Amino acid sequence: MSNIPSVDLSDFLSDNESLKRNFIIKVGKAYQEIGFLSLKGHFLSKENIDDLYSQIKKFFDLPKEIKSKYEFDGFKGQRGYTSFGKEHAKGKKEGDLKEFWHFGQYLNENDKEFNYPRNPYVKEIPEFNSVGKSTYEALEKTGIYVLRAIALFLDLEENHFDKCVINGNSILRPIHYPPINEEPKKAVRAAAHGDINLITLLMGAHGKGLQVKNNKGEWIDAIAEKDEIVINVGDMLSRYTNNKLKSTIHRVVNPPKEYWSKSRYSIPFFLHPVGSMKLNVLDKCIDQNNPKKFEDITAHDFLINRLIDIGVMKKE
Repeated sequence: MSNIPSVDLSDFLSDNESLKRNFIIKVGKAYQEIGFLSLKGHFLSKENIDDLYSQIKKFFDLPKEIKSKYEFDGFKGQRGYTSFGKEHAKGKKEGDLKEFWHFGQYLNENDKEFNYPRNPYVKEIPEFNSVGKSTYEALEKTGIYVLRAIALFLDLEENHFDKCVINGNSILRPIHYPPINEEPKKAVRAAAHGDINLITLLMGAHGKGLQVKNNKGEWIDAIAEKDEIVINVGDMLSRYTNNKLKSTIHRVVNPPKEYWSKSRYSIPFFLHPVGSMKLNVLDKCIDQNNPKKFEDITAHDFLINRLIDIGVMKKE
């Protein structure tokens, strides 16, 4: 792994206090300096990863008319399929060169206070939904432990974020970047952007494509080892910490022309809190040298504003 720091979650889960403390410091330092790191020792098995890639390739290979059955206007992009070129980065008019699917939170029957849309069942691919669910749960569990390390770095209670993210509005998004058939005018696979949520856990950053903007304004490749996932700070967490932890601008660039004929797949998990979470800046992150930078807002209102910015929702 080059350019972004690498840590092992098993250090945090161990009984060795020195290893655990060192993990917390490394995570905090990475998120203060560049906002990205790669993580091994997560809860995703190789079998789970292989199964999900197999299932999403089957879905994106379906005819357009079948995929379109799972694109629901009433869901405002929260669940199911979003077709090619529909989403764009904030401030951009050109649609990104991608199509994607959204798996959302899986609730128990007793969790009636959360008004989330149901996950649509893809009848053409019987194992698609069950594999998506197991991946969702493994990434959510991994993310909760990373947030616990972040909480300790910020001198908060270890479980500070638990109540906000358990049953949160998180999204698992398998993305397909189809082959490029002609010279793109201005569009790229994913234009420069920051993520909306608390943290993003990314599968599929094992080849060139994902780039991160460092403190010097340089674009650097973020390439993980095969047993690693990449995790970055989102705008909600950056706002919550008054920019102490950085939500770094990143992008997915178009490949060299000789690779245009190949598809690229990427699977981010956007870890969102419940909508009622107050993103009011932590008092611990405000001082004379770093005054409060953001107005108070809930996670729900912040999310809606950003979904309008990127074209997924229309302003009512």
